[in-house]
Amino acid sequence: MVSIAKQYRSYRKAVVPSKQILIIDDEADNRMVIGCCLEDLGGWQVLEAASGEEGLLEVQTRKPDAIILDIEMGGMNGIEFLQRLRANPEHQKIPVVLLTVIADLLDPQELSKLGVVKILAKPFKLSALITQIAEVLE
Repeated sequence: MVSIAKQYRSYRKAVVPSKQILIIDDEADNRMVIGCCLEDLGGWQVLEAASGEEGLLEVQTRKPDAIILDIEMGGMNGIEFLQRLRANPEHQKIPVVLLTVIADLLDPQELSKLGVVKILAKPFKLSALITQIAEVLE
């Protein structure tokens, strides 16, 4: 017997075009957990990047509808990624949700200028993430 949730996801995929969400995080486990949650519970298509550099390439080629971004990464950090992303006029409207352990240290007003629409502190509840992403995409 097919569950109601499974039927709904099938219906939603057939009727509602799936949004693409890019996850940029240098931790593979984080990308996997967040990605599975977004796909299974949200019904969205997930793109992944393990660094800011990979993230910029994904944005160029795939044009995601939203980005989930870790701040603390090796190489290009999240702030540098945001600055480079927003330097391209084509990418200035892509909403960004930050996931970070240093949420208390960040200036929300400065991040808002870089297009950050939400800041979620790690650890976070997966249900809260789905709600936040749904709000961003609407």
